[in-house]
Amino acid sequence: MRWGVPIAAVVVVGAAVGTGPVIAAVQGDPALPERTAQQLLAEVAKNASRAEPPAMSGTVVETASLGLPALPATAGVSSSPFALLSGSHTLKVWYGGDDRVRLALPGQMSETDLISTGHGEAWLWQSGTNTATRYKLDGPAGAHAIPTPSVLPTARTPEDLAGELLKAAGQDTAVGVENGQHVAGRAAYQLVLTPKVATSLVGKVTVALDGETYIPLRVQVYAKGTAEPAFEVGFTQVAFTTPAPENFAFTPPAGAKVEDKTLGAGDGGPGDEVVAGAKAGQQAKAGARTHGTGWGTIAELPFSPENLAPSTPSTPSTPSTPSTPSTPSTPSTPSTPSKRLGAGKFGDTDPSKLADSLLKSAKRVSGPWGSGRVIESKLVSALLTDDGRLLIGAVTPEALTEAAGRR
Repeated sequence: MRWGVPIAAVVVVGAAVGTGPVIAAVQGDPALPERTAQQLLAEVAKNASRAEPPAMSGTVVETASLGLPALPATAGVSSSPFALLSGSHTLKVWYGGDDRVRLALPGQMSETDLISTGHGEAWLWQSGTNTATRYKLDGPAGAHAIPTPSVLPTARTPEDLAGELLKAAGQDTAVGVENGQHVAGRAAYQLVLTPKVATSLVGKVTVALDGETYIPLRVQVYAKGTAEPAFEVGFTQVAFTTPAPENFAFTPPAGAKVEDKTLGAGDGGPGDEVVAGAKAGQQAKAGARTHGTGWGTIAELPFSPENLAPSTPSTPSTPSTPSTPSTPSTPSTPSTPSKRLGAGKFGDTDPSKLADSLLKSAKRVSGPWGSGRVIESKLVSALLTDDGRLLIGAVTPEALTEAAGRR
């Protein structure tokens, strides 16, 4: 089970926007030419159809304030998925075209880099363990999607998230435009999405678009009744120029442990994990269903706390929870926790300890459908029933218990 609530919240929001007409709203300080919501969404769609991102570089900061209970310590490993549930975290990105991409996730005393050189290979450098892994692509570079390792669990830019949020804007959503915004020192338009669904926990979502390139610069998700975003990801610095070639070159430092992997080579490496995880996800989807539509969408999955127990060599671990059919997938590659970070742990956090921490904060609920426990945050509610179901959505707990009674 992925307890990556910030990203899960945004993914649920993105899937919930729906379809239908777009409503243009207010205009602010006319720092940029006026554009309607329809025009801005068309520009975003045009950007999304590109074969690869434009040449650029920048620094992205993700901030989450979800009101979750205190979680087990991750020993300062900011690349742990659970470290990203609260506080602020920084990601540096470089796009150079021709399959050249670099992502860097700094830690307190370390840094993790994923570098695609554009020459049929990619490097994963983890300074904390002094390990460099070289992934060889078995064929042309464009024939393979280089998996984002789980040590970069939310390695995404505002454009990635905005693409999910803006796939459609529908009848249960008011979409407006605000001018006069400035993000990372650049003039920007801001799309404002306001749900009309009473059961939704989301008050509004704002997406700031660069006034020149229409690239999303920032995404903010507000819970109802709050003045500050519960989750946001955005550039603090950005340049739409081609990064220097040395940003995409990597030579392991002296003394580093170097490993070689070939994607899809059947050697048990990440490429095989991608394939196995995808198959497991498809199988698990057979037992999943959804309730409701738009912002009120609720996913229901077969699940129990034992799924989070550390795996052993003799007991295969359970794959991470897949995306539901109506929910876009989260950025990390579906895979078993034991393979991702070893010994059934994420970083230095045992999933069973995390489950205990969250479940201790849960409230017991019951009804004609049975009984279970509800976990609440500002943007997402989850119901774990005693008969082995997980219901989750960006909705009120009451909406979850009502859905639990639908058989």
